[in-house]
Amino acid sequence: MIWIYLAGIIFLTLPASVMISKVISPWAQQIGDRSDDSLENAGKYIGILERIFVFIFIVAGRWEAVGFLLTAKSVFRFGDLRESKDRKLTEYILLGTLISFGVAMITALVVTLCVINSKI
Repeated sequence: MIWIYLAGIIFLTLPASVMISKVISPWAQQIGDRSDDSLENAGKYIGILERIFVFIFIVAGRWEAVGFLLTAKSVFRFGDLRESKDRKLTEYILLGTLISFGVAMITALVVTLCVINSKI
């Protein structure tokens, strides 16, 4: 049973990152190259961590924590996005976040169903 959980977590790291980047790549080209002062690969690691947190919260049955995480991320990003006044960047970040959360939710639900079915 632990292998089912581990497979879900492993999927949410690099495989999900690659999948999400492929899905949003058409929009990434529209926002262009942003050479700002952000840390290298920070967005990738933030995405991985948020997907793992969402996964753990859902598997634990704590859906309200998912809402808290989404709200907290929105509050932290709101100032950055408001100051940049770049609508395309705002939409791009929102799209990436929602896809990331969606992938984590679906993965957690599939893993939960697999665990339940393995007990039967």
